[in-house]
Amino acid sequence: MKIDVEAGVGAPEEAAELASQAESYGFDCFWVNETKHDPFVQLALAARSTQKIDLGTSIALAFTRSPTTLAYTAWDIQGVSGGRLLLGLGSQVKGHIERRFGMKWDPPAPKMKETVLALRAVWNSWQMGTKLDFRGRFYRLDLMTPFFSPGPIGHPSIPVYLAAVNVGMCRAAGSVADGVHIHPLHTVRYLREAIRPAIAEGAAKAGRKMEDIMVAASVFAALGETEHEVKNVREAFREQIAFYASTRSYRKVLELHGWGDVCERLHALSVKGEWGRMASEVSDEMLQEMVVDGTWDEVGSTIKSRYGTLVDRVRLYLPFDGDPKWKRLVKGFRDGR
Repeated sequence: MKIDVEAGVGAPEEAAELASQAESYGFDCFWVNETKHDPFVQLALAARSTQKIDLGTSIALAFTRSPTTLAYTAWDIQGVSGGRLLLGLGSQVKGHIERRFGMKWDPPAPKMKETVLALRAVWNSWQMGTKLDFRGRFYRLDLMTPFFSPGPIGHPSIPVYLAAVNVGMCRAAGSVADGVHIHPLHTVRYLREAIRPAIAEGAAKAGRKMEDIMVAASVFAALGETEHEVKNVREAFREQIAFYASTRSYRKVLELHGWGDVCERLHALSVKGEWGRMASEVSDEMLQEMVVDGTWDEVGSTIKSRYGTLVDRVRLYLPFDGDPKWKRLVKGFRDGR
């Protein structure tokens, strides 16, 4: 299992230094997200300051860009990084696609599957010089003249990871993706009983094996130097879990444990704007199932023990700030059994 880190980038120019530090600390991949800044700008800067660490998006929004736009950007990042890009894509929820980006909303799982296939068709046309001829339900791509083709690169195979929570997207990822991003709002039981079987089902229908797909999980982790600090951070996660669990897209995670009614109550409170009342809906049992805790020296080993048979790579749901204490996390992970 690999140990990764997700950047806490306040401004894009910080990515270069943070990526360099992550590499020096021994992390396997430096992931950036798409919230307030473009993730590809961050990775372009990170590529220039590093030599070995993988560089990934966790995630870039797929449905706010055309497959060809994504193809160009990923091709360039792959080129400047020397083949270190892990292209993580996510769908985002309907309200953001329509109201924040002004884009059309389509059924996410089939559209995401087609996006990956369209991406690879474009990349193949550039690398092999073949005619672009992709025809699907959502995209038709059949124009790529030499003037607009960047041509082949030394590392044309770009792994594509898909963000997945519900079984439909997990099946889609199993059928076409190289990896799956697991949202931090999960439990070990949900990974074992819902996510992995759905990925395997999608893979089998496409003639693939589960071993063909990397499973990457983001993990809620309560960290501190003392048990008192750890406890305070653990309590703070009630608010974060309540925020995510108020979105009905994540209801299936809660339902598996008999907490479906919690999702409904949280959603009702969020609609009313009563954010201060939401944390109280998150029980101690929910915290125990969703949050890993420990000191900086301990938590790496704890994560490895908890997730070792379920995921291929893991990262904390905690912004990487370059503090030397992160080196202790890596050491504990490497030394853990």
